[in-house]
Formats: sequence, C-alpha cells, structure tokens
Amino acid sequence: MPGPPSGLPEPEHVRWTGPVPSLRRPVLIAAFEGWNDAGDAASTAARFIADRLGAEPAADIDPEPFYDFIATRPRVSLDGDLNRSLTWPANLFRAAEAPGTDRDAVVLVGTEPQLRWRTFCEQIMAAARALGADRVITLGALLAEVPHSRPVEVYGTTEDEDLMEELGLSPSTYEGPTGIVGVLAAACRDAGFSTMSFWSAVPSYMPAAPSPKASLALIDRVRRVTGIGVDAAELERAAAAYETRIAKLVAEDDDTAEYVAGLERAWDADRSPGLDGDPGTLVAEVEQFLRQNP
Repeated sequence: MPGPPSGLPEPEHVRWTGPVPSLRRPVLIAAFEGWNDAGDAASTAARFIADRLGAEPAADIDPEPFYDFIATRPRVSLDGDLNRSLTWPANLFRAAEAPGTDRDAVVLVGTEPQLRWRTFCEQIMAAARALGADRVITLGALLAEVPHSRPVEVYGTTEDEDLMEELGLSPSTYEGPTGIVGVLAAACRDAGFSTMSFWSAVPSYMPAAPSPKASLALIDRVRRVTGIGVDAAELERAAAAYETRIAKLVAEDDDTAEYVAGLERAWDADRSPGLDGDPGTLVAEVEQFLRQNP
C-alpha cells in the first residue's frame, strides 16, 4: 500500500478491503449523514453516484475512536435464519472508474462523528492520498426558506483561486459554528488538496421528508464540475413524485399553503437562478442555518 505523503500521519484507523486500487487522479466526493444532511440529500447524492458508477468498496474507517455509541448506537438485525448481527456507524470509501473523463472517482459516505474530528479528517486525507486523489468535493444540504415548487439552488464555494476562475465559484465568507463537512474541507485545503463544497437547499417546512430533488441538484453540480455523469432517470422520477407529494400535503392545510405561496412570490422576485453563480439570498440562508444549528 502506498504510504501517505509527508506531513500526513499513517492512516492507522483506515481498514483496506484489499490492495489499494489503481485510479486515474481520482476526485474524492464526500458526504456525511447527520447535521450536514437535511432531507438526506447529500448522502443520497453521493451514494447514488457511487451506485451508478458501480463503485467497489476500497476501505472504511474504524468507528471505535470517533463515536459516542450512546449518541450514535450500533444497530442489531436478524437474517432469515434468526442469526443476529451488529451494524456499526460506517464511513465507507468506494472507488470506480469514470468513463469519458480524465479522472476516476472515490466516494465516501459516512456519519458525522462525535469525537476526535482532527484525527478523523487525517484518516480521510491519508486514505485519499493513498488512492491518488488530489481534489476533494464535499456535499451538504441545509433547511432553508425555499419553496418545493421551484428549482433547487446549490451554494458552491472554494478557496482555490484556480477553481474560482475555472468554475466561477466564490470563496466562503461564513464565520461561526461548522460541521464535519466544514472541518474536512478546511483540513484538505491546508493539506494541499484542491477543494470545493456544494450545499443544496431543502424546504424548511418539510424537514423530515427525504428530498431526491435536492440530491439531483447536487449530482448535477458534481457532473458539471467534474464531467462525471451518471444515469439519473430513477432519481428524476423520484424528484417528480416528491414534488407532487409535497404539493398535495401543502394544499391540505390553508396556513401552510399561504406560507408556501409567500415563499414562491419571494423566490420569484428575489432570485434569478441559472447554471452558474450562487444567489446571494441563499448564501445568507446557509450562514443563518449554520449559526442557528451548531
């Protein structure tokens, strides 16, 4: 197994499933369930990309040092023969070729840990280096005052000047509490990775509903910045069904319907969404979400 570069510790908590796969300058796409994942949008997007690329497990991170198992409990399950097994919090790296591009992909889907975040990020970076990755994309999703009936906005940032020019992204001006996505992005930047982060907006009045529509928006942004495309027809159908289902629920309550109509009017007046750039209104909502949900 290739060793980590100078300045990164050995990945002592990374467990390889076999020989380290040989990849073409892969991009690492990372998402975490929990605080960073409103509507399960980010983790669903990352998992969907991995599934559609046929990504194979390459490694995982031993959960023992990083989780308070009272807060994030393992789950017990039974198979058809009533054999009992435990499932622990997982952070799984999956690797795949990405046809039609000059880079392959490594997808990390995990669960935000409670403990030792700096060491946790060091494990991710050391594994990424061993896999040959030099670019990292983190995905997140937040609750925002946006209507379900309008296009999902994606807020993208980078502190890499080359990526700013190449992709039309902006540096983040946020100050305040952050989650593992923010900590990982900062650690990767400091370690010399080229990094960018994308957040999709999920309607705040449907916080418990998984949002395939927001996942689809993240996948589209990943495609546009990496060239890595996947067949998203299944997710497109799920997004259409999601919008229809939410519209029906909203229509059943007059107060909610009035509230959503107000959001639609404000969205139409204040936003001019397009393929490039990020609306200033969403930037403010991202920052408000992060401050109010430490």
